[in-house]
Amino acid sequence: MTRTLPHRLPRWLLAGLAFLAPVTGAATYPLPPPGEAVIGEVVALPGERRDTLSDIARRYNVGWDAIRQANPGVNAWMVDRDVSVILPTQYILPAAPREGVVLNLAEMRVYYFPPAKAGQPPEVVTYPASIGRMDWRTPLGPTTIMRKTENPVWNPPASIKREHAEKGDFLPDSVAAGDDNPLGRHALYLGRSGYLIHGTNRPYGIGMRVTHGCVRLYPEDVEELFKRVAVGTRVLMLDAPFKAGWKDDVLYVEAHPAFNEEAEPEAHKDISPVRQVVLDAVRGQPHSAIDWTEIELIARQATGVPMATSITRSRAVVEQATQPQAAVPATAPARTGSKADPRPQVPTRTGAPVAKDRKSRS
Repeated sequence: MTRTLPHRLPRWLLAGLAFLAPVTGAATYPLPPPGEAVIGEVVALPGERRDTLSDIARRYNVGWDAIRQANPGVNAWMVDRDVSVILPTQYILPAAPREGVVLNLAEMRVYYFPPAKAGQPPEVVTYPASIGRMDWRTPLGPTTIMRKTENPVWNPPASIKREHAEKGDFLPDSVAAGDDNPLGRHALYLGRSGYLIHGTNRPYGIGMRVTHGCVRLYPEDVEELFKRVAVGTRVLMLDAPFKAGWKDDVLYVEAHPAFNEEAEPEAHKDISPVRQVVLDAVRGQPHSAIDWTEIELIARQATGVPMATSITRSRAVVEQATQPQAAVPATAPARTGSKADPRPQVPTRTGAPVAKDRKSRS
């Protein structure tokens, strides 16, 4: 029952997908009810010779590493017409309170849970993100959006100036707002000094581990988030490479690759945490037998795409779910800074400046 992702599909099968409208901005989905955790749908698109995977990723609001992992063997710089491109636009929500902003570093993706509006169903908005390199890690744990700045000035810290100088690139003490500013046009300053959620003047690197610790979004995504999120909003940054959650009484498991010091994806040396993820997801609910070979295969493949497993549950259990916080999806033991309907869901679009910015990473 585990799903595979074919990359060469017959044209008659692709015909119905050829006119799927591009997602020009963040993807917004109905928030799943308690006990459910999967949003979106994996989509296959016919390739075009004029497309690169980078073009397709931005058009459909997907990160670079995510689209590469979902399309192994596809020529990234010239997508042929007879090759179907898999859009990894299905996600299992992280095991965290469904409020504020949640960043899962392992999948390089932000989830925003806007306050519910009277008379309207709750939603979740999601964005691909770039995060810190291995030597400039994005911090884990809770923080807060302290302020928002439009057209920010970038004051690079001494550490970044020194790194650039070693390569013969001498940065100024201050970079004015504009097209050459690495922070882009919008910046949200976090409670961790020097760390921001911001835009970029190089949008085709989104979805990679390339920053100095900041969270970088597509320009159109950060502009939207900037308009919607309020100062004081809670932000939680966690690291959960394995996630599990229910959809229509079927358990889905999602695995993201580990990364080495060069920020290159590689196989996990230890996949045992995925077992705990699955056990947490099925705890207290009658379910079919667990095929651990199937689960471990998903963990080792680490495609970043939620995979339907052979594990099913009783409908009666779902109808008894009444406590939202008790029904969040399970993920691998996420590091957060502390020591210790099957039909396709089509995504839709959905502070005062300060005189001078503090020094910040990018």
